[in-house]
Amino acid sequence: MSDILPSITALRILEAATRHNNFTQAAQELNITPSAVSHQIRKLEEMWGLKLFERRPRQVAQTRSGQELATFVRSFLFGIKSIIKNLNDEGERKPLRINTMTSFAYKWLVPRLGSFHERHPNIEVWISTSNKLTNFAKENFDTVIRLGAGKYPGLHSTFLLDDFVFPVCSPRVAKNLRNQIKEPANLLKQKLLYRIEDESAPTWLDWFSKAGVEIQILPEGPKFPDTNTALLAAMGDQGIALARSSLVHEELLDGHLVKLFDIDLKSPISYFLVCPLGLENVPEVSAFRDWITVEAKKAQTRYQMSPQKKGDNKTT
Repeated sequence: MSDILPSITALRILEAATRHNNFTQAAQELNITPSAVSHQIRKLEEMWGLKLFERRPRQVAQTRSGQELATFVRSFLFGIKSIIKNLNDEGERKPLRINTMTSFAYKWLVPRLGSFHERHPNIEVWISTSNKLTNFAKENFDTVIRLGAGKYPGLHSTFLLDDFVFPVCSPRVAKNLRNQIKEPANLLKQKLLYRIEDESAPTWLDWFSKAGVEIQILPEGPKFPDTNTALLAAMGDQGIALARSSLVHEELLDGHLVKLFDIDLKSPISYFLVCPLGLENVPEVSAFRDWITVEAKKAQTRYQMSPQKKGDNKTT
């Protein structure tokens, strides 16, 4: 094994290759060729005397040595980035940059941020929204909130809260349909509002299956870019939307929305706070994580204890 240390460029290539588990995707991220990635990985293997990847037809797989080294390298690289950021920030107040989904920002995060500002008046928070996956290597975010399974290679994730879906509509629509909706299957004859498909989120088909209604084709209905827009349409008497528990607690309590059936489908994906390894202990990120985990736990408890969860607000 050589005593010569690898370059930062080689370490960045190793980090990207192990995170993607794919040389081509790593090359695209770093704006180099796949052959350059392969060449650097072989040089590292020769330098360290270790096999980092198993080469297979059209794919590669990390070895145990590759996984262990990648974890250390990832932490090392983000540690350098964090130190440089802190040195550059000395004497200058920098905002905490947070990215999350549009609906979650509007309905859950922003209404609660006041308590964070009261607790941490010296931390300026910048919120941006996107429904796409975040590439921390290219995007200037300190932390993000995402719906997922919590498995993000090379990143630190903290569970926030689970989500449940169920049908809702406006009080006026609920009153008008009182005699027409006696069981879940009756909803198929009504105007359903749809969110543009997200492969990981529960759909109307999933909810009907939970309710014991087996169907293959849903009736046509308006489509909206996200859950929040569909909920606004529902509050405007435009039909019945599939709501997420994290987004409608207040609307159910104040009567702007009505839950139609006491049938809650637990989403297979949950909310997580995610940041690069090595940055989770940066004071601003740590302060935000401590605050939001407490807020998320309170929100989850309120949902579990709410009258709507027990079916007191259903129309049937």
